[in-house]
Amino acid sequence: MKEVVTGSVGYDYIMNFNGRFSDRIMPDKLHQISLSFLADRLSKNLGGTAGNLAYTLKLLGMDPLIVSTAGNDFSEYQEFLSKHGISSQGIRIAPGEPSGSYHVITDKDDNQIGAYYVGAVKFNKELSVTGEGKPGFVVIGPNDPEAMKKYVDECISGRVPYLYDPAFQIANFTPEELKKGVEGAELLIGNDYEIALIEQQLGISHEELILMGPKAVITTLGGKGAIIETRRDAIHVNAAKPKKVSDPTGAGDAFRGGFLAGYLRGFDLAVCGQMGAVAAVYTVEKYGTVTHHYTLEEFRTRYKENYGTPLPF
Repeated sequence: MKEVVTGSVGYDYIMNFNGRFSDRIMPDKLHQISLSFLADRLSKNLGGTAGNLAYTLKLLGMDPLIVSTAGNDFSEYQEFLSKHGISSQGIRIAPGEPSGSYHVITDKDDNQIGAYYVGAVKFNKELSVTGEGKPGFVVIGPNDPEAMKKYVDECISGRVPYLYDPAFQIANFTPEELKKGVEGAELLIGNDYEIALIEQQLGISHEELILMGPKAVITTLGGKGAIIETRRDAIHVNAAKPKKVSDPTGAGDAFRGGFLAGYLRGFDLAVCGQMGAVAAVYTVEKYGTVTHHYTLEEFRTRYKENYGTPLPF
């Protein structure tokens, strides 16, 4: 049974600012922010949370099915998916809309400020993750909030395990909706800010979040690695070492893909986290989110170089 990946499929517009956001933000003026940054680089890339994650899964020998909606500008993306053997069968085309697009600016410390134009993604609520039969696993990634709630309901009622990744949609759920998504999940993932925001929205402590239902809560920490927490253990995963740092956009999606490529094979959680870290570092080294490539043998070599042990496949 395939792993179903939901989220967005679209384009990333990535800009670079050769300064620090922190130098431009006045804490006593947060109630009336009006900022503009002079970007010295702009690049249009294929992207979207579902597309990015599915690409990593495919590189690591999995067979993902993307369930999402693209727009009337999808042809370039479809060629890319076909070239890399990723099925577009679950992607619906909305002819009257452009695909979703992410516009992000990165400062010299790799901090990012972005905005997402929803485009065709607003139709994702009309799709189903169980409409073509019961999947083996579902990734409920950030996209239209109504779609995410629907997918949670479908997975819970169909007893389909899922990874819950509410990310930038956390604040768009009521505490009850967010609680339902977390409690029903097999895995919960977010960066440290997102995990803290979930706890704030639910009015609970971090310890209470760990006990809510998921088998593991994964907190990504950027260049500091990640923490994988279960009811028994807290596993600290060191970041893999980049050969160079070009662009952090998409590193989180790559981490998720690498983690799941191990998890769905039944690997130890520490190995899964380290696979995620290695997958992420490939993205950091290239400008864009799916501009990198590696073979399984190259990935195994990179893994052993960073963690000293061979991968179990």
